[in-house]
Amino acid sequence: MEKKLKKISKRVNFYLNNYLSKFNSSELIKPMKYGLFPGGKKIRSKIIFDVGYIFNVKIKDLLILAASVEAIHAYSLIHDDLPCMDDDRLRRGKLSTHIKFGESTAILAGNSLLTSAFEILTDKNFKVEYKIKSRLINLLSRCSGQTGIAGGQYLDLSYEKKKVSLQKILDMELKKTGKLFEYCCLAPLIIKKNKKNLKSFSKIGKEIGLLFQIVDDLIDFKGKNKNSRKKNKKRYQKR
Repeated sequence: MEKKLKKISKRVNFYLNNYLSKFNSSELIKPMKYGLFPGGKKIRSKIIFDVGYIFNVKIKDLLILAASVEAIHAYSLIHDDLPCMDDDRLRRGKLSTHIKFGESTAILAGNSLLTSAFEILTDKNFKVEYKIKSRLINLLSRCSGQTGIAGGQYLDLSYEKKKVSLQKILDMELKKTGKLFEYCCLAPLIIKKNKKNLKSFSKIGKEIGLLFQIVDDLIDFKGKNKNSRKKNKKRYQKR
């Protein structure tokens, strides 16, 4: 498992580095790469590749899907660390992007990674039908914006120091994390025009994402992991 994760991580990072290097004239590329690399374990990319293998999706297409998702994920983490959000100084064992480059630069770098994700999906090297590209972009947008990551983060901040029902917390975590995992499970099927398995893989993705976020919250709350980047604070209370 770990060996496969490292292999996928290396391939996705190589692709992203080459892609962004085309725009080295931009002053934002350096903070973008800083927030993107090394980029964690690439769990989301691993899911894309695993589902893709099941349905015989071309590796080149899976790599492009994974690169776009990792750009979205990196954007969300850069913004999540900002003083107006979780106010974290460390991310993956190094200074957060806003500490390293300044708050305004971090915001712009995050915004640029967000838009880069859709730029990657529209690239000429992604040789799938226009309708499929359009569907993938639409779904990724909904998983990233007000109905997904951004909406979940808003709820997370809104619930701070409040008594919130378990269902509301689960709904928040589904948006904040589950939606992007759902996309990772659905994107390969969309490429293959596989409508039969969409419902079941949608459920699988949501449940994996929800489990992932619950484990992350437990590590945060218990503070048992000495390498955890987060502060040991209780953001909300379940009732």
